[in-house]
Amino acid sequence: MRRIDFGREYVQLKGPVKLRLDVRSMCITGIFLAAIIAISLFSLMVGTYKVSVMEVFSALFGDLTGFKRTVVIDWRLPRVVAAIVFGAGLAVSGAIFQSITRNPLGSPDILGITSGSYTGALVVMLVFKSMSFASIAVGALIGGFATALMIYLFAFRKGTQGFRLIIAGIAISTILGSANSMLLLQSEAEMALTAGAWGVGSLNGLDWTHVLPVIVLVLVLLVFAMFLNRPLREMELGRDAAQSHGVHFERTQLLLIVVAVALTASATAIMGPVTFVALAAPQIALRFTKTAESLIPTATMGAFILLSADVVAQRIIPETVLPVGVLTLSLGGLYLTWLLFRQARSAA
Repeated sequence: MRRIDFGREYVQLKGPVKLRLDVRSMCITGIFLAAIIAISLFSLMVGTYKVSVMEVFSALFGDLTGFKRTVVIDWRLPRVVAAIVFGAGLAVSGAIFQSITRNPLGSPDILGITSGSYTGALVVMLVFKSMSFASIAVGALIGGFATALMIYLFAFRKGTQGFRLIIAGIAISTILGSANSMLLLQSEAEMALTAGAWGVGSLNGLDWTHVLPVIVLVLVLLVFAMFLNRPLREMELGRDAAQSHGVHFERTQLLLIVVAVALTASATAIMGPVTFVALAAPQIALRFTKTAESLIPTATMGAFILLSADVVAQRIIPETVLPVGVLTLSLGGLYLTWLLFRQARSAA
């Protein structure tokens, strides 16, 4: 028979399966999940062609046919699902990197993983002259993993340390930024314009054919990341403490880096480099929940941020659909300025 013990912050389920749940995290996650559902419905309803809430539900459950079903299921739903899944993936990737580096600046944006994925996509588009969706996605994945490998090799010396990872990442990111600019400047104007537009980061024009395989991949990676949550938290206690709990430090750290890079590269392969989400979502979730025991609130926060940013980007300027990367880049700059100012004040 199960017994539930209510404490100030936790619910402990005792029985065949023992589970310790943080009540505050559960409540915060539930609130943002409700917000995600509401924003998703709004996004499916509103646009050039208006659809009522009942028609949205009819389309989702297969009771609606014709043009309205096409608008909801084939045109708008892929964008909404991609924003939710990729936002969660970027947030969890950022949380892993920030945990490994023990620094709120340790995100794929700062470390150069996003720039590496962009470089891989540019090489495919501008060097190999291929505009195939699949080839661009493969190029972005290869670029992201190649960049992560370089950072890891440069930072590795009798084990990896967070500070060395950040320094190596910033250095490689700077080099890749110059290489990306060179590729764009030496290409034909039309190709460079297309590649530059992709590089802003956008959810425009997505359909199920292109996005569904990557959504499935990101979901699998997210589940895998959740299983690695416990060793990730034990590693935050230090090498000796983690190893005393049976965690193989270097092997687990490398596995976590591979998962985080795969999450970032997969999302970047579809929508281009979208900044801010991986950087800010883990920190915002931490401030709401007051704990970093679970990656689930972080994933929820990332989904909420990217979905909300995309909805605002579509409607902030009448009759103009901005790429979501424009909005997240602006927010990311403001957030980074605030974070650096806050750290400077605390250091003083």
